[in-house]
Amino acid sequence: MDASDAQEDDRMQELVAFDKTEAGVKGLVDAGLQKIPKIFVRPAEELAEDLNHKRAQIEVPVVDLGGLEKADRRKQIAEEVRTASETWGFFQVVNHGIPLNVLDEMLDGIQKFNEQDVEEKKKYYTRDNTRRVRFLSNHDLFRSRTANWRDTLTISFADPDQSDSKELPDSCRESAVEYSKHVEKLGNILFEILSEALGLDSEHLRNMECSKGHRIHSHYYPACPEPELTLGTTKHSDPGFLTIVLQNQSGLQIFFQNQWVDVLPIPGGLVINTGDLLQLVSNGKFRSNNHRVLVDRLAPRISVACFFSGPLGMENISYGPIKELISEENPPIYKEVLLTDYTMKFLTSGLHENYLLNYFKA
Repeated sequence: MDASDAQEDDRMQELVAFDKTEAGVKGLVDAGLQKIPKIFVRPAEELAEDLNHKRAQIEVPVVDLGGLEKADRRKQIAEEVRTASETWGFFQVVNHGIPLNVLDEMLDGIQKFNEQDVEEKKKYYTRDNTRRVRFLSNHDLFRSRTANWRDTLTISFADPDQSDSKELPDSCRESAVEYSKHVEKLGNILFEILSEALGLDSEHLRNMECSKGHRIHSHYYPACPEPELTLGTTKHSDPGFLTIVLQNQSGLQIFFQNQWVDVLPIPGGLVINTGDLLQLVSNGKFRSNNHRVLVDRLAPRISVACFFSGPLGMENISYGPIKELISEENPPIYKEVLLTDYTMKFLTSGLHENYLLNYFKA
């Protein structure tokens, strides 16, 4: 065995040992760790590359959804969303209809879940993707180059009435069900606006079942003793159609015009980003942009990302560029892809191995 094989073997043993604790990154912090383990330290060349990218002093577009029911205002909102989706792939929304107390209670519930007794959390720790409720640290732990400094609670909502909530943890059951109802409604509104922004009938994307079912990934990024050496989330693009993000503090950055842009939280605001599947069905008109999350030395960061990635559990649905957006001058850039094949490709790749769409070019 040469030195690199031995090194990789040691790393795998460290990953297995970390995963077996079922306590996540929070468990390391609770143990009083002063230096982060090697599995979380980014490669030297990646750290050096960061020095070449400036931190931009520009801001992500903010779209006010107030007055959506008025035809003229709706047209203006669709135009703002179109511009943001074509250039940034990100925007923030205000006056979106979700009450502030629902947002606050969701963040509070996730904080309670992560900061409760570790034995209670362990009941939900699993790498089984078929489980409705999953707690784990790094879904790609054994495929990524570097582990990320975060723990995640994932809850799937395939059933629109979400009547069965017994499986959900006590600490966030009520808040998650309530937030899910509101965020699904907002998701449907955004898909209508995005359809109109593409010049299509407002129901077009919804009729494609883009908004049927969603998963809520609640990320907890513990305070980190060496934040400059690691990341909360590696640079990546989102695989689904649309992501709605609730965040309690800064840390989210998007890569725009060869520089990192901080997405600073707006009180009561939500971050929206268009994902890889929306780029695929829009034939590249809307863009799915790379982003990452930094960690903080002093305080934990909490974010709640709701992913709309097509119908959950539908084996045979396929997606390709929308026919109305294809012409001789604008031929298809991407192939039609079976949702199960697409999902499997994502699940068997490391988060760092973006860019998923490269595998599905026409």
